Amino acid sequence: MTALEGLLCDAPDVRGPGETTPKRRPGSVRRTSTIDATWPGGWGSQMRMLGRARDLMTPRIGTAPLVLAEDVVRVGVCPDRTVEDIASEPERPELAGLVGARGGGRLRAALADVVPAERDAATPLYLLLDDLAGATLISGFAYSQWPDEWPADWEERRTRSTPMRRMEGICTGFQPGSSALAEDGTARFTHDLRQVEPLPLADDASGWHRLDDITAVSMRRARRIDVHVESDRIEIDAMFQDSATVPAGGRVAVHEYHLAAIAELGSGVLLAINAEPHVLPYRECPLAAASAQHMVGTPLADMREEVLTRLPGVAGCTHLNDALRALAEVPALTRHLIDATREGAA
Repeated sequence: MTALEGLLCDAPDVRGPGETTPKRRPGSVRRTSTIDATWPGGWGSQMRMLGRARDLMTPRIGTAPLVLAEDVVRVGVCPDRTVEDIASEPERPELAGLVGARGGGRLRAALADVVPAERDAATPLYLLLDDLAGATLISGFAYSQWPDEWPADWEERRTRSTPMRRMEGICTGFQPGSSALAEDGTARFTHDLRQVEPLPLADDASGWHRLDDITAVSMRRARRIDVHVESDRIEIDAMFQDSATVPAGGRVAVHEYHLAAIAELGSGVLLAINAEPHVLPYRECPLAAASAQHMVGTPLADMREEVLTRLPGVAGCTHLNDALRALAEVPALTRHLIDATREGAA
């Protein structure tokens, strides 16, 4: 038995797609976000990305929920992941500074220069913009579910295209010796896909922001972060999901994590966290779940930088890291809740 096989014996179970969204807790704030990618011009055309994010407070006293903030962003991305056009609602003219930036770490670096105020305020828009780096990377997976949409000369294009990227070492799932890797270090397509339920609860129209019913080729990155304050601690319940439409209808997920965490109210320091893998593509991927424990003791506001520092390469999972980094939004959501409580709105 190899060392990796030994580790797999103790890997956490992949639980399958999570149940539908939990009911909103009285006295809580919920941030939801989605980025939907589509290709109106078909294979190889510009990718259109529609991002929506919203903060919703559910009062303790049973009154109607209150929308605290809401943002929409529309982005056109060329096949090499370069931003060709971008606009938001409400409008931020400064977003024009992101045109020409390419999805990935460079795009996130550009955000610090172009929208520092959005980052400092942890706005819904900033979460969407930060997520473009990962969403542009995973979005092309959608076409794997729609072979009838592939061009007739697909095989010829594949043989003359740029060689596939070597994936070995980029994350826990692609660690040396992983079943996810072909002999040349590129990825095998052995994904374990799961049909997922719609995100909103049927009896809670306010539980999510507006979601489009997309039936064409599409990829969606979705997040939910629920925040509740109890005594001197912040209680966090969060999910992250990447899913694609399928020709038969509905969606299948390729990544899904659930996070349950507790942080100290005054300092915002993360006291405890549990990461549950629900859908992951390879059998080695769940080994990353334990890496979340390395973030205990970190101020939530520092999570975006600290996750990348502490969990690089095989020490972490690209998608779990994204879920952990988004916890940097929690202090802003907590302030919403505390302010509303002081004003008697919660």
